[in-house]
Amino acid sequence: MHTSINDLFAGLWADYVAITPSAARIHELLQQHDNSNDIINDHIALRTFNVPGLAVADLAVHFTQLGYVQSGEYDFNSKKLNAWHFQHPNPTQPKVFISELRVDELSTDAQAIIQKMLANMDLAIVASDNFLYSGTHWQVSETDYRALLAESEYAAWLAAWGFRANHFTVSVNHLSSMHELTDVNALLKENGFVLNTSGGEIKGSPEVCLAQSSTMADSMPVAFSDATVAIPSCFYEFAQRYAMANGELYQGFVAASADKIFESTNVN
Repeated sequence: MHTSINDLFAGLWADYVAITPSAARIHELLQQHDNSNDIINDHIALRTFNVPGLAVADLAVHFTQLGYVQSGEYDFNSKKLNAWHFQHPNPTQPKVFISELRVDELSTDAQAIIQKMLANMDLAIVASDNFLYSGTHWQVSETDYRALLAESEYAAWLAAWGFRANHFTVSVNHLSSMHELTDVNALLKENGFVLNTSGGEIKGSPEVCLAQSSTMADSMPVAFSDATVAIPSCFYEFAQRYAMANGELYQGFVAASADKIFESTNVN
């Protein structure tokens, strides 16, 4: 396990920008616009399967050993997902959102593909330092990827990309030059970046104390067992948090908004 939060997030970020080049460009754009190197990460998201040894609880150990505490719990019924978020007592540390696919709710065909993928995986590797950005530990064919995609975009993405940050998130609250998510979105569009418009360009509102937007995922090549094909990789998210009635900034997530954010990796 990593000895520091900084080391863990540095490893996650390096892996993420390698397959999400637009995130590196946006990060640089915001640094220039803000005249600051310090772009604060609101949260990252990780995806997994709810199978023994790979469930949220198994991945979360990497964070709880560094002081993170389980905070919110979410159910995405239409996408067959459970999710939890984890927070660190130090509010400047990024939050962590980990979701898991309820494999047993998929068709028998889809379950068989996933079971075949995971059959030879050594679960002891889950405890290794770099597991959370280690990618796939299996071979999968494009045919099987397409079969999963027809049923669950989430399952297909996980089959193709494995274990890594699905997205990082800019904290709009910590930007010095822009204070509104609408301004961030306008800057991104001016510079040619494509936003996820599912459920509207901005998901959420001050009324639910959280507003989010995101780019659409980059398209990057994946070497399947039978072909190399460009498919959606990861995306960059932007979050603006608002004060609750007690005056403190809301730190959780809004399931209805997150449901649409998941669609940033949809295949066009």
